Amino acid sequence: SSVGRFRGEINILLVGDPGTSKSQLLQYVHQIAPRGIYTSGKGSSAVGLTASVIRDPDTRQTVLESGALVLSDRGICCIDEFDKMSDQTRSILHEAMEQQTVSVAKAGIICTLNARTSILASANPRESRYNPHLSVVENIQLPPTLLSRFDLIYLVLDKPNEINDRKLAKHIISLYYKEMNKTELIIDKELLTKYISYARMNVQPQLSDEAAEALISGYVAMRQIGGTGQSKKTITATPRQLESLIRLSEAHARMRFSNNVELADVSEAIR
Repeated sequence: SSVGRFRGEINILLVGDPGTSKSQLLQYVHQIAPRGIYTSGKGSSAVGLTASVIRDPDTRQTVLESGALVLSDRGICCIDEFDKMSDQTRSILHEAMEQQTVSVAKAGIICTLNARTSILASANPRESRYNPHLSVVENIQLPPTLLSRFDLIYLVLDKPNEINDRKLAKHIISLYYKEMNKTELIIDKELLTKYISYARMNVQPQLSDEAAEALISGYVAMRQIGGTGQSKKTITATPRQLESLIRLSEAHARMRFSNNVELADVSEAIR
């Protein structure tokens, strides 16, 4: 079967200034996800993310204990403080983010475990705050091999804005002042969880001819942008980005409970 040869999960990276609620966003996604793990990059080790070999105290036999990536199979793994991770720990993610597996060869135990998980990571820029005089690549400072495995990279910037600052201040004060706490949820958390679960399990959209042509044209345009001599300042598009466009287009169609990927879905993915 050709199903399973391609990665079907979307990986997202949030990079931004301190105090922009990146950690809060990760915790909320972890709460609404039907299955998932929340961890911090500073407190995570390589074996903690993949698998560890321990000795059973009763039988005295070596057993395999799953890590965060394996436990969040078919779910989402939220990694906070991604930039604080050691290079050795970060290199473990290469296989899990592309092949969706974790290979283990320890203490006579050789196996491959499924890690079909989406990774939502948050990180701070190189100088703690985003420097607008530097490019995105220079601000993030992550290896290109790792950056290319993220389908979406969002910049979360803290820009002064009187209207937004007033809304945020009112919301924060309402958490402490009960009389002002009149915020109503647009969508109930439990309903949103069921909506996501139903869409993932029951909606499997297929590409149309128009959507396929639009994906090819969009990918070629992205390649031309990366080949204009600004490769050091921009993230060059690779075939992984074409697969990312396909995944995003299918996800957009799945949100609408549509069985067909239309031109509007592709346009939104390329945008």
